[in-house]
Amino acid sequence: MPRSRRRRGNPPESAHDNVPGVGTIDELLANNRGFAESMPNGHLDVRPSRRLAIVTCMDSRLNVFEALGLRDGEAHVLRNAGGVITDDVIRSLAVSQRRLGTREVILIHHTDCGMQTLSDDGFRAELQEATGVAPAFAIESFTDLDADVRQSILRVRRSDFLLHTDVVRGFVYDTDTHRLREIETPA
Repeated sequence: MPRSRRRRGNPPESAHDNVPGVGTIDELLANNRGFAESMPNGHLDVRPSRRLAIVTCMDSRLNVFEALGLRDGEAHVLRNAGGVITDDVIRSLAVSQRRLGTREVILIHHTDCGMQTLSDDGFRAELQEATGVAPAFAIESFTDLDADVRQSILRVRRSDFLLHTDVVRGFVYDTDTHRLREIETPA
């Protein structure tokens, strides 16, 4: 089923923007009811049919399935701020590979990433000032996209928890042209 493309720019006005007590989540629930009614009943295997895991940023401008021509059930998609390889991403990849059969990993960072606009120390200080507690998690900001993709590739390739580290490729997605540019990393 082809996915519709939204126009770029300002977010669309919601039909519920001026309705008291109805928010974005309520609108999304209504959207889901319509979606579910339009879909045939059926079951997809929990194991991705392409045996592929994708790690990318949480950025809302990147529609991974549409950008790569994927369909539901073909790949696992793991997302976080910056698409960085954290301990939790390694945990998810380990489950994906060891229990659900994935063998290849694609890493996708993108241009105009919000993680390039902050520093680890500055954001950590901001969080500590706001809460009184320094976060235990790593911030993982970066300034050089290509270098961060290379670091992410190496983190996956060097993980003892992953079974399949031979096919790990990294890319930068251009948010203006929508094209992927591969980042070469020595084996």
